[in-house]
Amino acid sequence: MSKLRFNVVEQAFHKKPVEVVSPEKRPSEYFGKYVFNREKMFKYLPSKVYAKLVDVIDNGANLDRSIADEVAKGMKKWAMELGVTHYTHWFQPLTEGTAEKHDAFVEHDGKGGMLEEFSGKLLVQQEADGSSFPNGGVRNTFEARGYSAWDPSSPVFVVDDTLCIPTIFIAYTGESLDYKAPLLKALRAVNKAAVDVCHYFNTDVKKVVAYLGWEQEYFLVDEGLYAARPDLLLTGRTLMGHEASKNQQLEDHYFGAIPPRVAAFMKDLEIQALELGIPVKTRHNEVAPNQFELAPIYEECNLAVDHNMLIMSLMRKIARNHGFRVLLHEKPFKGINGSGKHNNWSLGTDTGILLMAPGKTSEENLRFITFVVNTLMAVYRHNGLLKASIMSATNAHRLGAHEAPPAIISSFLGTQLSKVLDHMEDSSTNELASLGSKQSMRLDIPQIPELLIDNTDRNRTSPFAFTGNRFEFRAVGSEANCASAMIALNTAVAEQLTLFKKEVDTLIEQGEPKISALIHVIRKYIKACKPIRFDGNGYSEEWQQEAARRGLDCETSCPVIFDNYLKPETIQMFESTNVMNRKELKARNEVKWDTYTKKIQIEARVLGDLVMNHIVPVAIEYQSKLVDNVYKMKSIFPEEEAKKLSAENVAIIKRIAEHTAFIKEKVDAMVEARKVANKITEEREKAIAYHDNIEPMLEEIRYHIDKLELIVDDQMWTLPKYRELLFIR
Repeated sequence: MSKLRFNVVEQAFHKKPVEVVSPEKRPSEYFGKYVFNREKMFKYLPSKVYAKLVDVIDNGANLDRSIADEVAKGMKKWAMELGVTHYTHWFQPLTEGTAEKHDAFVEHDGKGGMLEEFSGKLLVQQEADGSSFPNGGVRNTFEARGYSAWDPSSPVFVVDDTLCIPTIFIAYTGESLDYKAPLLKALRAVNKAAVDVCHYFNTDVKKVVAYLGWEQEYFLVDEGLYAARPDLLLTGRTLMGHEASKNQQLEDHYFGAIPPRVAAFMKDLEIQALELGIPVKTRHNEVAPNQFELAPIYEECNLAVDHNMLIMSLMRKIARNHGFRVLLHEKPFKGINGSGKHNNWSLGTDTGILLMAPGKTSEENLRFITFVVNTLMAVYRHNGLLKASIMSATNAHRLGAHEAPPAIISSFLGTQLSKVLDHMEDSSTNELASLGSKQSMRLDIPQIPELLIDNTDRNRTSPFAFTGNRFEFRAVGSEANCASAMIALNTAVAEQLTLFKKEVDTLIEQGEPKISALIHVIRKYIKACKPIRFDGNGYSEEWQQEAARRGLDCETSCPVIFDNYLKPETIQMFESTNVMNRKELKARNEVKWDTYTKKIQIEARVLGDLVMNHIVPVAIEYQSKLVDNVYKMKSIFPEEEAKKLSAENVAIIKRIAEHTAFIKEKVDAMVEARKVANKITEEREKAIAYHDNIEPMLEEIRYHIDKLELIVDDQMWTLPKYRELLFIR
């Protein structure tokens, strides 16, 4: 192998795990150490201020600005005791990442010196440049003003020397320029709609909370190898690279022993995550080599989203301390599984009831069926929107790749729940079929205890599966902001529950008994949403044909899928729930199309550069050596014998010439196609041009590069190969 490649591979092979110093306490004792949680609030705030702030957090009361100075004073005291010198408004713009501007706790004291200062005004809001972040035309370049505003429902936390204040980000004209603002509105909408429906069963319910449990998948690669791959460095994925002879076909990596270097990284990550109040619980090897998963205990949705954004940032930082780079791209390596971020979603009440869990009485089970069926109706009516909410240029590589949910939204319910719904659909009475409980299984092994078997099996090919007391939205991408999917899902469910209540109330007003009215509408919904239910193999081509017949959205073009955000029924849904208006939706789609175009554009440019600076020169150099060898053979052996002995080399020379000629031709064509696409002024049409005309060329060029990788002398190939990226620790 080349000298550079040899050196980085050698360094990666000989790296030892970084020693992690664990706190001399149990996790429960240092959990939330760097979070201004209720314990810290109670300690550092006056009792009246504490009570008002808790009312804001728990009950959605309006934030009284009169308490802001006292809150800021308490926060500053707590933070400075931890060595904090700066503060920042931490928000989530439409970049899929987070943003922050650090300011010091300093002001002039009027005597030529400085004093530490942090006021309620600085806590509550700040100004940022609303035109410099993606805004879809909401802000012109010369209209720069935007505001970040404190979200008290997500605790303030400390990272290094900075107090981080979770905030929303809006334009001067009021439109949201982030993910948090519409998410908070969606959660408020589903809370109100769900409480109204809960009152059919229990009038004590005052609040319904949406819960989220994310499962973060990711890859780790050695930092030196990462730096030697410009495509990984600039795009997050390998634009070329032939499969290793051994990848995941033996299925020996999944749940396998965690390598020591990775275990050290995981331990360090968990300690720092727990200190920041992120309740991480599960870690394990995933299916693909060098792929892993991290998952927390479920939390309130808004906080869970913040914690996921924070954990991704934390992972990147800590990985470098251990000589790794984290890859969150959904498909960094061809030929092995990509990474997702399953979003486990459910609803719960302030009275302690999980609305997606079966109960013990017929009324409790009717409530359960009510919320499950309304969720199915929401998913059915807006299946295209839900797909659009998780679609991106990066996630498009993973969806439908026979390793992840297909690009068709359907819901798996399992045998027992399906039977219950089918019984309700066909029955002429108001009786519910038995939901049953966990069954037991005894094995013929004396020392193994009795096992409790869940009511439903799992279907890993289903994008939206019911898993016992929640729905698992499995199609979300690993580097995505969970808020995108959660905004769409919670808003759709809020709208659906509102429609449901309206229909039920109409029947009750007409004299029908409450239970009868509930079942009447539920039965109608079960029939209506039946096309969204599918318990079979979502990977099969038969399902794609069946889904189209059922009228589900089967579009596969990423830019076209985004159109779902601008359908009349989508705009009506968002506006009726007061989550987003037409202007905000149009602006966000402009951002989505522009982002898609730029990601493909960057990949095309990187691939073109690699072709001309690495691949073709190395291939030609090796080809020249073979040509030289052929001429030398002719000078040594008789003509016929030389021809026979050099036949294989001549064939290789020809294959190299064919591959390099195709690559050069396609790269030139790709450059010209980009020039044509770049002249298109409409963002949607430009994105479609990149999808239809340029993205396919990337795979065509890659095919021939990967063939050259198998032909060219390994000692001459400059880029680390899959066998080195995926298997060296």
